[in-house]
Amino acid sequence: MSISSKKRIETDVMKLLMSDYKVSLVNDNLQEFYIKFCGPEGTPFSGGIWKIHVDIPDQYPFKSPSIGFCNKIYHPNIDESSGSVCLDVINQTWSPMFDMLNIFESFIPQLLRYPNPSDPLNGEAAALLLQNSGAYEAKVKDYVKKYATKEAINMASVNNSDEEDEVDRLSITTPTLIHNSRA
Repeated sequence: MSISSKKRIETDVMKLLMSDYKVSLVNDNLQEFYIKFCGPEGTPFSGGIWKIHVDIPDQYPFKSPSIGFCNKIYHPNIDESSGSVCLDVINQTWSPMFDMLNIFESFIPQLLRYPNPSDPLNGEAAALLLQNSGAYEAKVKDYVKKYATKEAINMASVNNSDEEDEVDRLSITTPTLIHNSRA
């Protein structure tokens, strides 16, 4: 890893650590961490809490980070089983001008507000959104209640491990696949 990449990773992760986001480093490694992400207000995702895994490559910022949702989310552009995200700005059009805060303050909230059913990772969610947006919103809210509330996260932790079940410790199971490219 180049010195400039290392400095940029340190700077971007420090910005996240100093922000309002809860960040949990994996083994004190600045290149792998989990972040607590709350659903944007005014969307069916409002009130939801997700644990997102972030893996920053050595070539960052010239190569985008891999991100994946750890707890389930119902969205046309997020694979329900792996948590992989289909988002052009992360996958194809990433630029060194972007940083980690852009992902969590702009890119992910915009994706949740404006799903793109014409380029789905979750075909069922895309079809439902196109055919019946009211039913889609109801299903999103149902997923929020089942998988993205503090209570749901705590129950998942109790059922999946003996770890502490505090949501602030971000104790949700790790996704099986985290890639920033389409499967």
